Amino acid sequence: MEIKSASFVTSLAQYHENAPINLPQLAVVGKSNVGKSSLINALCNRKKLCKTSATPGKTRLINVFLINDQFHLVDLPGYGFAKVDKKEKERWGAMMDHYFQDSSLLMHVLLLVDIRHDPTQDDVAMAQYFRQMDIPFTVVATKADKISRGARMKQLAPICRQMLVQPWEVIVSSSEDNTGRDQLLELIDQILEEDAAAQASEETKE
Repeated sequence: MEIKSASFVTSLAQYHENAPINLPQLAVVGKSNVGKSSLINALCNRKKLCKTSATPGKTRLINVFLINDQFHLVDLPGYGFAKVDKKEKERWGAMMDHYFQDSSLLMHVLLLVDIRHDPTQDDVAMAQYFRQMDIPFTVVATKADKISRGARMKQLAPICRQMLVQPWEVIVSSSEDNTGRDQLLELIDQILEEDAAAQASEETKE
């Protein structure tokens, strides 16, 4: 697929499904400073669509973007930032849980992990949560430009082992040199096709 248009829609402290939030959704989630905003910008080929920050924990709201007038990209608050107090962490957790429990439009989640490090306990818990909730997700290993090509497969081993995925199921990504962008666009295209087919099947049953 080709992303021809991308625009910011709204920020939400608590998720709700009212216009203009009424299209299929692809959510982006990961620990603070894993590169969610940079990935969204690179994916949409827009440098400033999603605000990036060197300060972890900057995203504290659910940010919604409209892509190709066809679907929403949903940027969720980063988790696991140590300098945030317990009350704020609980608020973020409740916000995200509410989203995943209540979104009837969610098609798929991109679960971002930093390829340079082993997955955190939060990363592993997030994958387990999605499996328990029967939410389809894809692990995206970000910041691949920070290590050599030869080191990538070695770094993928603990990610796959702890996240319980196969190497070919992980998309290796870099927002700096667009590594993995084509794979992500192909994945999104496939997700949209499957969602459209499922919707058509439901309409036929009715």
